[in-house]
Amino acid sequence: MSHDHDHPHDHSHGHDQSHEHSHAPHPLLPYDEDVELTMEEARFIALRAMLIEKGLITAVEIRRRLEINDIASPHQGARMVARAWLDPDYKARMLKDGKKAAIELGIEVTEAELMVIENTEETHNLIVCTLCSCYPRSLLGEPPAWYVSKNYRSRAVRQPREVLQEFGLVLPESVEVRVHDSNADLRYIVLPLRPKGTEDLNERELADLVSRDSLVGAALPGVAS
Repeated sequence: MSHDHDHPHDHSHGHDQSHEHSHAPHPLLPYDEDVELTMEEARFIALRAMLIEKGLITAVEIRRRLEINDIASPHQGARMVARAWLDPDYKARMLKDGKKAAIELGIEVTEAELMVIENTEETHNLIVCTLCSCYPRSLLGEPPAWYVSKNYRSRAVRQPREVLQEFGLVLPESVEVRVHDSNADLRYIVLPLRPKGTEDLNERELADLVSRDSLVGAALPGVAS
């Protein structure tokens, strides 16, 4: 394992070249004792477990519905990604200063600093906060329970490829996986690769392809139908 020292919180893991991934939805990672759930989240987990136990629905079906719901409501980060895919000048400004680029679209950013990390054919980026749950809430809303879990926070740095595989994202060995550790002053989002076959889509249609998970590197954008 090699380490990227461009930023003190970044970790690099050199690996393979072209992106290959499974389209199977990623499983829900185990919840940890250190994750505080709201009453609604606790009820949902209990109801989900009961329905699965009775065979009325599967975990895969639940995950698919959650992913559809995410994509159906494009968040602020998705707007930025879609604009960057269409406008090279905006993309350059976004990679230089993510916060200014967000404000340019009328998005109010509460984080002190926002850095946008670009995925390429050779590099895939994954975001984590190893100390707590630092997350760009003004762009993505509240983090999912798995992001703040002890399991994800500890393993994302040590075993990023294994963690991504558990999310259904299998990358070839030639793709370098780089892990970026957020903190109280600096938050990250990922600029994913634009999916092939989307040349005729407009900005709103492109934004619909960008899920919350793809903005932290746990998934790839959807594919146009």
